[in-house]
This record gives sequence, structure tokens and C-alpha cells, in this order.
Amino acid sequence: MCEGQYETMRSEGELVVAAGFASLTGPRADNQDFGGVHLGSARERARSGIIAALADGVSGGKAGRTAAELAVRALIEGFYAMPDTLGPARAMQVPLAAYNRWLHAQARGAAMTDSATTFTALALRGRRAHLVHVGDSRAWRYSGGRLTCLTTDHVRPEPDLNHVLIRALGIEPELRLDHSAIELCEHDRLLLTSDGVHGVLSAARIAAILSENASAEGTAARLAEAAIEAGGQDNATALVLDVVRLPAPDHDGILAGLSALPFAEPPRAGESIDGFRIERVLSEGRHAVLLAATDGEDGSQIVLKFPRREVLSERALRLAFAREMLLAQRIASPFVLAAHPIRPDRQTALYGVMPLLAGETMAQRLERGVPALRGALDQAIRLTRAVAALHRLEVVHRDIKPDNVMLTNARDNDGGGLKLIDLGVARLPRVEDFRSDEIPGTPGFMAPEQFSGNAGDAMTDQFALGVTLYRWFTGKWPYGEQEAFQRPRFGRALPPSRHRSEIPSWLDDAILTAIQPDPQARFGDVIELLRTLEGGGTLGLGRCRTMPLLECNPVRFWQALSTLLGAALVAALLLR
Repeated sequence: MCEGQYETMRSEGELVVAAGFASLTGPRADNQDFGGVHLGSARERARSGIIAALADGVSGGKAGRTAAELAVRALIEGFYAMPDTLGPARAMQVPLAAYNRWLHAQARGAAMTDSATTFTALALRGRRAHLVHVGDSRAWRYSGGRLTCLTTDHVRPEPDLNHVLIRALGIEPELRLDHSAIELCEHDRLLLTSDGVHGVLSAARIAAILSENASAEGTAARLAEAAIEAGGQDNATALVLDVVRLPAPDHDGILAGLSALPFAEPPRAGESIDGFRIERVLSEGRHAVLLAATDGEDGSQIVLKFPRREVLSERALRLAFAREMLLAQRIASPFVLAAHPIRPDRQTALYGVMPLLAGETMAQRLERGVPALRGALDQAIRLTRAVAALHRLEVVHRDIKPDNVMLTNARDNDGGGLKLIDLGVARLPRVEDFRSDEIPGTPGFMAPEQFSGNAGDAMTDQFALGVTLYRWFTGKWPYGEQEAFQRPRFGRALPPSRHRSEIPSWLDDAILTAIQPDPQARFGDVIELLRTLEGGGTLGLGRCRTMPLLECNPVRFWQALSTLLGAALVAALLLR
């Protein structure tokens, strides 16, 4: 199949969350806790996200339960009334600040004397969760078998006074909220608890209950019941959010996450960073240093890619890394390198993480000579499929060359034995591009129009692919090897069969069409090139001499013509 049944991008999808809530009064006379979750419609989830909140009314107040319930309702109603341009954090801050001023004023009156409430809320939008918090209720994240508390209690620091709140809704006229944001992973479990749960159950006990993988509702009930069974004397409330599915990653979200990561010098062999132990240096290129490493969490062999700051600006480097991470996560093709997933909260510096591929680059293979024709054609088809997978998504690679093609030891059902790598300079639709002086490309593989200001498109990718295939089948350059300071001349390229006579005419024609200096003379797209390669491959690789001898071998043509003319001249003289 010329289209390739595996080469797709993950659908945009939507955020899917399962929620569970449980609240037990316990030995108290009434329940001062209140919680709520609004999953909303698909439109609301896409526009604003999902909101969950838990409040614990201060028992010393006259209307603690009322304060807690009104706080949750004020947030949910106000959150969805805010314009989505505010962002989730601001959309929570605005209604809560207004409610805090009202509650503080009411707490001075007779009806709600000294009323206040703790408050913790999560807004999930896209692939991130935004947290706001005040008081001593808590938010937790259970991910990859690890439980992390996301909040800090606002209580007196003295051990015998750690039940006394110093911040909560209604205590102060101006609200001081803690705010943070986390990157989500599918199958994360988010948890909100009142102090009636975490004041009785240890973090280890909470983690053990979460690890049972019951439903969100069943887990919430189990936590509340366990707190009461353990002798809890307070209301016990738990709210569980299970992240079932996340939307596909977007460039802006990835770039925003990278913007907070500092640049760091590449570690040396034997050193570690974020749990990755460096084994050896793989390469030191113009733009990046590649290090082979072992993931200390799962023992897998990976590659860390550290940027070099000598050539590109910091902005360009962050753009490049965002592109590579986005495409590695969203391109579903066995012939394009995928990302190695890591927890978002694990990374402390700017680097990329990729699987370690066993094999060699196409350039390294060429150092030993050109490969056998049948195997070379199989790899040419795989490489063209990889480029086609990108182009169907309006993604332009912009640096196709043998150095960026890995020939792996995998079989066809596990990657096809080939991976197109280095997507950091790719051009994406509707995404900010590099500055004009930072537009990427490698001399010798760049199309003529790129030397006149073309920033790279599907036709320049086809040209670079054609040059790569020319090199792959012959080991030669169609227009000569170029240096960075040269503006190459694009004359008439010799047919590949001039360098390797076993190459059939149809393959000659396919490669020469892809590297035509005039973009209009190339294939309409790489799918056409792919059809030609696959169709020609089914006909066999025996030499099919359909090209004129003048075009295929002009020296032999003129030699033959001269011989015929000489013979004709001799015959004419003899007859005379």
C-alpha cells in the first residue's frame, strides 16, 4: 500500500475523567465538609475544562457548612462564566476573591459569625491540572505507583497548634491563594481530602488504597470509611479524579513547559541527571550532544539530547525541542522515531529523551559501500513512507539526509528496520517558525528555491529525499558535494545508473524526477514517488532499458553513432 496503514497522528481527542466523591459525618453531630465536581459537556471541557473542589468549614464558626458549600458553588458557577482567555488559574482566582470578600464581611455579622472554610480545587484543561489552595485540606497525585502531596497546610507551625488555621477563605479581607500547575499523564489519580482523612491515614495508607485501582467512586468511599475505622473524630471527605484519557499534546503547551526548564551542560559518563545514568557519548553535533543512558526507573536504554547554545538562539533551541517532542508523541508511524515517555515532574533541565536504537545511520552504512539493490529499495520505500506520514499532517522535516535516517536491527513488525529521526527543525502548520537567519537545511540536500528564501515545504523535502536516495543507491552526489559557504549550481544530474549499471531505468527516472531543479518538474507529492518505488519494486529489479541510449549512456551513443558514420563513409568510398 502506498498510503501505509500505520502512518497516522493520534486524534486530537478530548479530556476524559472519572470522578468519585464520599463524605462521612463520623462521630460529629453534623458534616461541615462539602465537595463538588463539574465534568461538563464536551464543549465546556474543550473551552474551560473540568473543575473539582473540596471545602472544610471551620467548626468554630457559626455557619461553617454554609461557608463551605457556598465556596464550592461560587467557584463552579464563576469558573464557567469567565472568558477562556483568562486561563484556568485566573478563572478560579476571580470568583474566589469575590466570594472571600463577601464571606469576610458576613463573618462580622450575627448570621455567620466567624465563619470560614478551607478550600482546595483543581481545574483540568487540556493536559494540565491547575491547583488553588488555602487552608489545611489537601490535594494529592498518584502516578506511576507514587503518591505526591501537592499542597502545604496553612496552619500554625507549633506542633501543639498545628490545628489552628492561619489562612482560609473568610479569615482575611484579601485572599491569598497558593497556585501551581502540573502536567498530567493518562491513568493519573488526583485526590482531594479533608483533614478528617489525611489527619488519620498516613500517606502510605492512602497510597495503598489508591493502588487497589477500584473505581473512582469506590476509592473515595474506601478512603472515607478507612479514616472513620481508624478512629477518626472528624468528618471524612475524599474526592477522586481518574484521568482516563488526555487530548493529544499541543505545541504551545509543550513549549510552555519547556520555557521553565533551564539549560544545563551535558553530564559526563558515569554521572546521572533526573535518574538517568550516562553511559557514553554517542555524538557531538553542531546543534546537540547525544548521550546513551540508562533509565534508573525501568532499566531501559535511552538517548538524552542536550542542546548546544553556540549556534542557535535560546528561543530557537526551545522551539526545536518543542517541535521534536510534539511530533515524537503525535506521529504514529513505524518509520518515524517516537518519544520515550517520562513523568512531566521528573525533568529539571532542557533535554530530550528518546529510545536508544540499535543499528547505524544510513550515512554510516554508506561508508562501507552501497548496499545490495533489493535491500536498498526496501529501505528507500520505508524512508519515503516516513516522509509521506509527515506530509499528510502538513509537517515538513526540512533536514532529510542519510545522517538523519537510522537503520535499526528491528524487524518489519517492530519499526520496519528504519527510523527517520531529528524532527527538531520540522515546520509545523500554525506554529511559530524560526527566524529567517535560522532556517535549517544541509548544503547538498537543499533545493534551489531554498537559496532564494524558501523556508522549506513539501517540495524541498522531496528534493532532499531524492538526493538522499541518489546517495543511498550510488554513493555519489547528483550535483556535487556542497560546503556551507557555497551556492551550488544545479545542472543536469547524471542518471544513477551511470554510477551503478544494475539500477533499472524506472528507478533512474524516479530519482531524477524527485531532484529536478524546477519544483514544477518534480512529483506532485511524495505519495507519487512512493507509488513509483513500490510499483517498480513489484516489477523486479532487472534492468528495463526503456530510456533512450543518448540519455542513458551518451558516450556509448556517440561512439556507436561515430562507428556507423565511419562504416557508411567507407562503404560509400568503396562503391564509388
